[in-house]
This record gives sequence, C-alpha cells and structure tokens, in this order.
Amino acid sequence: MQKRSLHRDKPGWWRSALPNGQWYAPRQASGLRFRYNTPMCGRFTLRTPASLIVEQFHLRGELQLPLRFNIAPSQPIAVVRQTAAGGPRELAMLRWGLIPFWAKEAAIGNRMINARGETLAEKPSFRAAYKKRRCLILADGYYEWQKRGSKKQPYYFHRQDDGPLAFAGLWERWEKGPEPVESCTIITTDANDLSRPIHDRMPVILSPQQYDLWLDPELEDAAPLQPLLQPYLPDDMLARPVSTHVNRPTNDDPRCIEAQRELF
Repeated sequence: MQKRSLHRDKPGWWRSALPNGQWYAPRQASGLRFRYNTPMCGRFTLRTPASLIVEQFHLRGELQLPLRFNIAPSQPIAVVRQTAAGGPRELAMLRWGLIPFWAKEAAIGNRMINARGETLAEKPSFRAAYKKRRCLILADGYYEWQKRGSKKQPYYFHRQDDGPLAFAGLWERWEKGPEPVESCTIITTDANDLSRPIHDRMPVILSPQQYDLWLDPELEDAAPLQPLLQPYLPDDMLARPVSTHVNRPTNDDPRCIEAQRELF
C-alpha cells in the first residue's frame, strides 16, 4: 500500500503530487482562484479516523491522514484503487483534477475535477480511465453553494451517522512532464431530493456492496457499471447551512462544518 509522504519536521504537511514536489501545510490550499464559485463537487472533507478507513475499505497497514475540513481542487487527495486482478486494494494520494494521458499540458487538469456520469464512455478525457482506471475517492462530507441573488449560501452534506463516503472516481497517469503525475476526478450525477434545492448535481456515492465491482481492473464493459452512477439515497443524508468561512480554501479547520443559521 502506498503511504502518504509526510514531512518529518512539519507534522501534518504533505508533498504535492505535482512534478515540483512542493510541500503543503494542512491549511494551505492551491490558490484563492477556487474560492466559493466552485463546480459540483468542488470541496469536501475527510475527518474519519484512519482505523475506520482501513476497516471499511479493506486496506492493509497503517494510515497517516491529517484531518481535512476543506479539501480543494489541485490538492493531493486520498483514493482507493486496485491495479491488478485479485490484488490488494491500495491507498494513493493523487492530484485532484484529472490530466488525460494524451494531454500536452498538465494545466488541463484544473478543468477536470468532475466528470458527468452520463457521458463517461463518450468523452475523450475520461473514456479510457472509465474502462481501466476506476477508484474510490475517500470523503465524509461535501459542500455546495446555493445561489441567492448575488450571494451564495454554503451547505454541508454528510451521512446521518457521519460515517465515511466513497465517491466514484477515475484516475490517470500523465507522463509528458518532467515527472509522472497521477491525478483523479470525481464523478457526478443528478441531485437527489435532498440536494436538488441547493444544486442540480451531486457526487456519485457508492455503497460498500458496490466497491468490488467498481474497482475490478478486468471489467471494461460499461453495462454493469452505469447502473451504479445513480443519486445516493436522500434518507441517509443530512444537509446544514454553514458559514462563509469555508469559502476560502486556506481555511481548513473545524469552523468550516459548524452549523450556522442561514446567512441570506
């Protein structure tokens, strides 16, 4: 299993998946350009204890994952994948924003943080990964912003029991730069009844019973996969308004998920 690259002198810091190998602080984001005008799904959390992640996703070894309250695009994110038939699942840290293997520049990944589930088999950017490189993106909640005139109210979506979530994802390996870059995208689908008043899309959330099928590296036929890309059951989810503290990706702390009365 691939371990996260942690800085021995800076607890909680990690090395970027980008070629420059930059070190990132837990609260340091990729830039203010992402603010709150984000697509679906454009921010999420991962606060689940590592021991529970190991148990639910059948991983081996120990994990070292800092608590994350405001994960933003272009940052390294935790995914589970299976690269060989019958082999073990592994945890990897991949850049959020898929860079197609054929792309000339890595910057294209900034526009590829989401992939519509309805068109995966058709889009050149995603169809190869859909056949051979599927993954689970680890999370336990995500944010969405509701437009209210000229303002936006952020909401936080999570399971009723606050347990871990597995977003359906795709990953790629890009080798046209100084060093290879592994990157990923979150697949989205139509919103369920809980999400629809806030946004018309939501991430595809898979159940544990679906993990094996989704991760199977030998399965290239889209027919059994497409039915998995459905809205998650709304009865198992909660949504609450949170403060605009989450709007800045540099804010990566528990205040991001604190319940607030609606602001606008």
